[in-house]
Amino acid sequence: MARIPDDEIERLKRETDLAALVRGSGVDPASEIELPRVNKRLPRHILTASEADQVINQTDPADTLGVRDRAILETLYSTGLRRSEMVRLSIYDVHLERATVMVRQGKWHKDRLVPIGQRALAWLNKYLAEVRPMLAPVGEETLFVTNAGEPFTPESMSQLARGYIERAQLPGGKQGACHIFRHTMATLMLEGGADIRYIQAILGHSHLSTTQVYTQVGIRMLQQVHAATHPAGLLKPPGGNGNADKATASQAHNTDPPEAHNHAYPPLPPSLRDGDLPADPSALGEALIGEDEDDDG
Repeated sequence: MARIPDDEIERLKRETDLAALVRGSGVDPASEIELPRVNKRLPRHILTASEADQVINQTDPADTLGVRDRAILETLYSTGLRRSEMVRLSIYDVHLERATVMVRQGKWHKDRLVPIGQRALAWLNKYLAEVRPMLAPVGEETLFVTNAGEPFTPESMSQLARGYIERAQLPGGKQGACHIFRHTMATLMLEGGADIRYIQAILGHSHLSTTQVYTQVGIRMLQQVHAATHPAGLLKPPGGNGNADKATASQAHNTDPPEAHNHAYPPLPPSLRDGDLPADPSALGEALIGEDEDDDG
């Protein structure tokens, strides 16, 4: 039998003594170890409403495939579906009269019913009535099919969306694919005053915290808070006289900048109402980069 080296025996004794100490104290020595965070970055770009329309308008409504592509982009923008959910939609999942889309076996194998806007419904109806019968073979139940009559793959769906975004040549070189429509829809709804719980239901998030991270705090909200609370947030004429009369100074202080006249800011989201600002200001920054369960393109 081979002899165990002395240094190995000493190592085993130390580990045995430590294990006995842990068992006796009931303290887990690893409890204070901070594990590294695994962060997933949100899409770098968010479309404005006009930019989303600019992308969608790149489709050609006079072309057969253009009508199909318009219906796809409108559905992405209106419902915020993931690309994996889009490619699995069936013709029976869209209810035109009720203005709903049934998402079956979404992420985490959950079903959910999602509202869809009238504009998207109009293009879906046109696609189903005029275009899909020419593309889909008999017996094919998938809603969106390629020009070969086959269901889209997640990759081909992303390629289609990315192509129209690149064609739009958006300011700042904004890029993206299917996911940018999902992110844009959620952010614009939040900025428009939608309750974050409704956005959670539409996106299909299990936890509200995921929605709070995913939709983040819209920049317009941050601009509103900044303008209302920062001492230099309001526009003041340069070269002001420090000895100006108090009444004039008071009037200048209470006068909105020219750009702000008659501008109705959207209401703050629920996360910023009623004094619910996070105690740690860095939480606002962390909302921009966090874990998100929507990781497709």
